[in-house]
Amino acid sequence: MLEIRSLKVFHGPIEAVHGIDISVAEGQCVTLLGPNGAGKTSTLSAITGTARSLGSICLAGGDIGKLSIEERCKRGIAISPEGRRVFSNLSVRDNLVMGGAVRQDKSQLNADIVTWFDHFPVLGERRDQPAGTLSGGEQQMLAIARALISSPKILLLDEPSLGLAPQITARIFDIIRDLRERGTTILLVEQNASVAIGISDYVYVLNNGHVSSHGEASTFGDGTDLMSELTGVHS
Repeated sequence: MLEIRSLKVFHGPIEAVHGIDISVAEGQCVTLLGPNGAGKTSTLSAITGTARSLGSICLAGGDIGKLSIEERCKRGIAISPEGRRVFSNLSVRDNLVMGGAVRQDKSQLNADIVTWFDHFPVLGERRDQPAGTLSGGEQQMLAIARALISSPKILLLDEPSLGLAPQITARIFDIIRDLRERGTTILLVEQNASVAIGISDYVYVLNNGHVSSHGEASTFGDGTDLMSELTGVHS
């Protein structure tokens, strides 16, 4: 579904990612792990087109590397960004409408919004509330639902557990696990290695803009050793 080869990502003159290769098969949940500054979010920014990059980015066999942000969305890229970034002054429902802005089948959009309210009942209960009045966990659910409403080929999740209490984090990862079991293709960025490994098929570990290790999620055990390694690395 997603094939990245020799990817370099730049922030101004600074090269943040140094020629990495990443593959995500259809229906997989693949996780990018690493400390702050490792290049995880920069990689997602290159995929969405919000950061300058060199190398090859192919979605479902088609090169999207030179496409605009909007065209990439239309081709099937959707992201739930770090920090949620919901439209605070818009209602929960209108946030979902915004998420479906790139869709061509507008007649089906309302029906799909109802469907996602069924998947996220708390959002349905608060559909007319301003998104800014939701709790952090509820805003994270909204950010995920807003991305999904575009019917993407691949869902990018950037630090979905950031700033959330452990109980809420567990609920968010239950949702991600359910999406994976439904066949959603997911590229997940996380620092919480132990939780992320438990729902992943494959893992890439990034350090200082390089892939330092990768493999089937099962080869990383429960993530305890990896967490110790990551927390001891500074980039």
